[in-house]
Amino acid sequence: MEEFTVQVVGHEPYAYEMKKTPEDKKCVFLDGNSCKIYAVRPLVCRFYPFQLSKGKGQKYSFSATAECLGVGKGEPLKKEFFENLFRQACGTLE
Repeated sequence: MEEFTVQVVGHEPYAYEMKKTPEDKKCVFLDGNSCKIYAVRPLVCRFYPFQLSKGKGQKYSFSATAECLGVGKGEPLKKEFFENLFRQACGTLE
């Protein structure tokens, strides 16, 4: 895991982030526009372009990164989509 991740602190539920290439600062598993490990991608990649953050108390919220060109395009995502993402993260929240 040390070969392709960097440990991060203060970004719970994320404990690691993917390493980036030195040339263009893109994920080491990105090949053009395709992910080489899509079927087994880590939680942070399954969430992209969304991020789960812990607020005050036990409340969590989702936000989206502005770097993703797809945000705001296509059909709006439903509550169930975010509930599913949250369930995926539950194992890392404890």
